[in-house]
Amino acid sequence: MRKSGLILEGGGTRGVFTAGVLDYFMEQNLYLPYVIGVSAGSCNAVNYVSHQPGRMKLCTIDYLEAGSYVGLKYLVKNHSLFNMDLIFDIFPNKIIPFDYDAYFSSNQTCILTATNCLTGKAAYLSERADRERLMAACRASSSLPIFSPTVEVDGIPMLDGGVADSIPIRKALNDGIKKNIIILTRQEGYRKSPAKKSLQMAKIMYQKYPYLIRAVKNRAYYYNRTMELVENLEERGHVLVIRPQIPVIKNTEDRVEVLTTFYQHGYEYAKDIFEQVVEYLQ
Repeated sequence: MRKSGLILEGGGTRGVFTAGVLDYFMEQNLYLPYVIGVSAGSCNAVNYVSHQPGRMKLCTIDYLEAGSYVGLKYLVKNHSLFNMDLIFDIFPNKIIPFDYDAYFSSNQTCILTATNCLTGKAAYLSERADRERLMAACRASSSLPIFSPTVEVDGIPMLDGGVADSIPIRKALNDGIKKNIIILTRQEGYRKSPAKKSLQMAKIMYQKYPYLIRAVKNRAYYYNRTMELVENLEERGHVLVIRPQIPVIKNTEDRVEVLTTFYQHGYEYAKDIFEQVVEYLQ
């Protein structure tokens, strides 16, 4: 498994599907040496590398029973649809502790994908010592354009990695990873439609970032091209794709019972195909 990796798509609260899959993997002590995540996939990635099964579920589902972290009130108050301070500061540092020591001492490679607002290109971030920079990278990777403010990492404004590279299979292959498991949060055959309203808003909000606007404009095109590549590699047995087998939920879903069902589907599906996963990796 030396040259094997996990590629984790984002999708807001749809990421609970990925959390379910990874929780089962962790229970089976299956830890791949290379992990790259995007948006919610980045949050799943760091919990996987810190070896904390159940933490993502605790943050995204269990905590909802005490109070929501998503909604228009956060958009009005903090210019973000999600309560990012709660998710990337209060949760990891106070309420639901993130095991920084385990993460930094891990021999796994972990890459968090964000979008550089100045260039419109993907930024592949890693951090092995600085707690604040690690959480800033996670936050940047998860900050939706229009619905979240930009996040500075190394002095560079960044936003959600899904704008530039939603499924970084090319990055993994370029890094020499031969065996890749891709966990998607959309159903088989999904394709993005051009986001006309998002593009109009981006042109208004990001006038000083013309390359970011271009990335927003081209997002659907590059996403769909990547999906064609993924499906081609899957058909030839070069990648193993894990995707929901039931109708997907919306990316801002905040009903505990709906999220729990989607999480449990990921967990049970991982259990069902685990022998296939092990066989593929060998």
